[in-house]
Amino acid sequence: MKGHKTVAAGKGKPLLTRMYKYRYMYAMYLPVFIVFVIFSYIPMVGILISFTKYTPFTKTPEWVGFENFKTLFASDIFWRAVKNTILISSVNIILSITTCVGLALLIDEVKSVWFRKVVQSILYIPHFISWVVVASIFTVLLSPQDGFINGILEYFGKDPVYFLADNAWWRPCLWVIDRWKGIGWGTIIYIAALTAVDPEMHEAATIDGANRIQRIRHITLPTIAPTILVVFIMDLAKILNIFESVWVLQNSAVLGASDVIGTYVYRIGITNAQYGLSAAAGLFKSVISVTLVTIANRASRKIRGEGILS
Repeated sequence: MKGHKTVAAGKGKPLLTRMYKYRYMYAMYLPVFIVFVIFSYIPMVGILISFTKYTPFTKTPEWVGFENFKTLFASDIFWRAVKNTILISSVNIILSITTCVGLALLIDEVKSVWFRKVVQSILYIPHFISWVVVASIFTVLLSPQDGFINGILEYFGKDPVYFLADNAWWRPCLWVIDRWKGIGWGTIIYIAALTAVDPEMHEAATIDGANRIQRIRHITLPTIAPTILVVFIMDLAKILNIFESVWVLQNSAVLGASDVIGTYVYRIGITNAQYGLSAAAGLFKSVISVTLVTIANRASRKIRGEGILS
């Protein structure tokens, strides 16, 4: 009770008094705050471009109100990009959570510390390879002329497949490549979460006759469920932000399956110099992302009793 009163009294003090008391902490935070304002808040003024008709060749942007948004929402190409973005990201989130949790559970079952470290190190390496290099590697592996995968198909009498130039194959290839690159790094979070599992609960369950699958289902997974939910909400915030992985593997033959909001904005804004239209698309993406995170955070409050944002 005494500690509670002290905290309450501290909260009741004037802001300037508290700032003076913790002045050294505020001083350490100040550089971060300044950088955050300069690179995150001041650039938000650029949102106004989405309400103008602006190109590099116009001295003064022409205010057009919501015309850019009307043009955007009337475009079939834009809605195709939205659909592709949601589909690619949704499947990627599901694959990410399931594969990373599964791999973390498998690694946790390994008793040899040396072997665990070797496996984890091998799995982490792809994360540090740039997407440009990754795209080059898999372009060679999936090449229809002399690629390793098509070499295997030809050995069994199958015709070569143009994996990265076929709308039916492009998305599965992206999902596989993305998992190869990210599964090791994503597993770190769940391996850390598994340290919170009480070994005594497993011992008690073993004595009661529970097998390994039952222990994972009723002890391990419920323990790391809050971590899974937090990761899901964080991934949901980035659901519309995919760009690099798509851009380096994309080509004109598969735009129907690969064009996402990020590549659409780049093509309209940088290539076609329609800055107002591309800014409108970017603003639309940001609003939808914030809405999704807010919904997921409220769902977290109802499921866990608390959100991760507030």
